[in-house]
Amino acid sequence: MASSHSTIVFILVTLGVLATLVSATEYTVGDENGWTLDFDYQTWAKDKDFVVGDKLVFNYAPGTHNVVKVNGTGFQQCLTSSTNGTLTSGRDVITLQTQGRKWYICGVAKHCELRNMKLVITVLPQTMSPAPTPALSQYASSALAAPTSYGFVSALFGGLMSLLI
Repeated sequence: MASSHSTIVFILVTLGVLATLVSATEYTVGDENGWTLDFDYQTWAKDKDFVVGDKLVFNYAPGTHNVVKVNGTGFQQCLTSSTNGTLTSGRDVITLQTQGRKWYICGVAKHCELRNMKLVITVLPQTMSPAPTPALSQYASSALAAPTSYGFVSALFGGLMSLLI
């Protein structure tokens, strides 16, 4: 009986760690506004905790905007170079692969300089501790930020529990 109890505890702890490691949040930049002119992306990002593995989704009408990853100088001066990859699909998904500051601008016309199409975020390292639960009011304002792997963890947990029973 003690061995069975230890196994269940071990599985639950392991699942908790796995849930933290495999869960990622997909953020739609600008929420329902998308990637557009005259939007305050710094205010949009300020209360969000971006971590390695999360995804940014830039939604816009193809041909009207683009997304260019730049450095701090490029962000401040709204400058792109040929070495910056330019994304143009209208639904560009960027997986945050490393921690640190990340800068994105629109390279079309003067959208960055004159119309505020730029975003800077800080990406935190993935941790082993569970993320804090957001307050109910945050769900309404960040309805487009969704964890993407809880179904996998639930299925894994159900499968392991069926083995024990």
